[in-house]
Amino acid sequence: MATGLQFTLSVGDIDNLSVLKFTGEEALSSTYQYDLQLASRDARISAEQVVDQVVLLSIFQDGIVQQRIHGIACSFERGDTGHHHTYYSLTLVPALHRLSLRHNSRIFQQKSVPEIISCLLVEMGIDDFAFSLSGTSQKREYCVQYRETDLDFIQRLGAEEGIFYHFTHSVDKHTLIFSNDSQVLSTLKEPVLYNALSSGVSKRPFVRSFSQKMQMQPSYASLKDHSFKKPAYSFLHQQQGIEMAYQRPSYEHYDHPGRYKDDINGKAFTRVRIEQLRRDSNVATAESNVPQLLSGLKFELQDHPETAINRDWLLVSLTHVGTQPQALEESGGEGMTTYNNTFVAIPGHRQWRSVSEHKPRVDGPQIAMVVGPAGEEIFCDEFGRVKIHFPWDRYNNTDENASCWVRVSQGWAGGQYGMMALPRIGHEVIVSFLEGDPDQPIITGRSYHAANLPPYGLPGNKTKTVLRTQTHKGTGFNELSFEDENDQELIYLHAEKDHHEDINHDQKLTVGNDRNKHIGRDQRLKVEQDESNEIGRDQRHKIGQDQHVEIGQDKKTVVGRHYRLEVKDRRHEFSRANHDLEVDGHYTQKVQGKTIFESAESVLIHTKELTLNGSKKIVIQGPSGKITIDSSGVTIDAPIIKLNGKVIVATGSVSPITSLKSATNTGNAFVDECKDCGE
Repeated sequence: MATGLQFTLSVGDIDNLSVLKFTGEEALSSTYQYDLQLASRDARISAEQVVDQVVLLSIFQDGIVQQRIHGIACSFERGDTGHHHTYYSLTLVPALHRLSLRHNSRIFQQKSVPEIISCLLVEMGIDDFAFSLSGTSQKREYCVQYRETDLDFIQRLGAEEGIFYHFTHSVDKHTLIFSNDSQVLSTLKEPVLYNALSSGVSKRPFVRSFSQKMQMQPSYASLKDHSFKKPAYSFLHQQQGIEMAYQRPSYEHYDHPGRYKDDINGKAFTRVRIEQLRRDSNVATAESNVPQLLSGLKFELQDHPETAINRDWLLVSLTHVGTQPQALEESGGEGMTTYNNTFVAIPGHRQWRSVSEHKPRVDGPQIAMVVGPAGEEIFCDEFGRVKIHFPWDRYNNTDENASCWVRVSQGWAGGQYGMMALPRIGHEVIVSFLEGDPDQPIITGRSYHAANLPPYGLPGNKTKTVLRTQTHKGTGFNELSFEDENDQELIYLHAEKDHHEDINHDQKLTVGNDRNKHIGRDQRLKVEQDESNEIGRDQRHKIGQDQHVEIGQDKKTVVGRHYRLEVKDRRHEFSRANHDLEVDGHYTQKVQGKTIFESAESVLIHTKELTLNGSKKIVIQGPSGKITIDSSGVTIDAPIIKLNGKVIVATGSVSPITSLKSATNTGNAFVDECKDCGE
């Protein structure tokens, strides 16, 4: 008996291929695949005419289209040729299949998952797609497709954010629809009947078997993550499952990292995770001959003896099988054209989430180059992060937009203490990845290469340990280096400009041998309290010009042996108060020119013996007279000359008679006072 079913196939402009049999596999968030066995009286159909061309499989019931499957041919095979027909086989897939053929590594920045998906689809020439999303998808600062196909990448991203996809078909296209809420999916207009007791041929398709399974799954999800911007915050989020009356509520699924850096994404990711884990906790498997069923559709089941099953169901996956032996015409068998399917469904009120395949992991460290804006040498943010460019990145320029800000491991990192050495633009760095995640790079090392060589040539300087910097936008450098060659050990410090030392307490310097210090200009030393210098042997000071010494209070100089002061020009000493000079031995002054003593009050010379020796003249002068001793004799010149005491004239001196005569002539007294009379 004829069933009224008919299957047709068109491939581009080819319409003479008859469908003998097909098997189709489809599911939510999966590319469908229909394997068709074909026959044609044309034995010259080539793969070049078919592969990558548009294909349309149509299912008719009594001449009315019940279902269309639109796609492209990804493979075509020519088989044997019989008496009248040549046999072919063809595989029909969606255009999305093309994304499985491009394997790539690339970086997306500041884009949401829908934006990334759209970009990849458009690049592959797919424009029949749409998004039916609830809520706003957050932009991802840095998202890496790493050594995976475009298709695997978008399926992984979608699964992370709870986005799944399905297809709708028409005569001239198939549309890819992305959604994150299964509650808004379309429902078949007509309910689907359950009929397990049907015998014979029924004109109305029906579900012939239907079984429902419930199974234990994790009860709740707990996700945790970490952000260096909020190191003390736990970022712990939990989400309870639904409909768990048949199982214990204590089965926890805990995971870290949760792959989020804020509470908004943390809450959403945790909800998606528990929905992924529990998507198979309540599922139905069934068999039917209803050709309108496709994954992503809902249908209303009726006439099942179990009332609770008569409800709405969401189709998750299907296997379609169609046979059409009459396609061989007179060569065909007597069997009828049949269509059947098996499907998996979940209750219509439940959310369905795709499960992400394992994310590609970076197996080990990678090499990258530090990049930044043109004209800059150092480019960083407030956390000391830099931008990098990977050798495998073909899409981004080597500038400040090549990557996200990447953290840099330092030798020591505390609260405003530690080490800080920023890699500069053009430096080669070694990049590791947290948890092997390509989205989370961190710089853990630096390395030289042929363009950036070490500060000193190797292996000639293999005993040197060097820390050398480079002047920013200049040619100088600062350096601290250590030479460890035997008998040549050296610590070398070079400051291109200034050198500042700040010591809060003591400093001790011990030099076992010589110390040389050269200062190109000025030196200033300020000691708040005492200074002590102890020199075992000699000390020499050479001052090119002036020396100024200012002492607030006392100065004491103790010389163990000789003290010599040589002044090549004038010497001036000034004492604001007294000036005392005490000499335990002899005191000698030798003056080539004049010696002038000037005292505002008096001069007292107290000694056992006093000798005034002038080689030409000695003058003793007072307010009203003077005594002159020269080669001519001793001259006393004064208005009055008084001699108190006994006058003794020694031999060789002026005779007494001459002296008396002189006194008489001048009218002077012979003596100041008469010894006998007192007058």
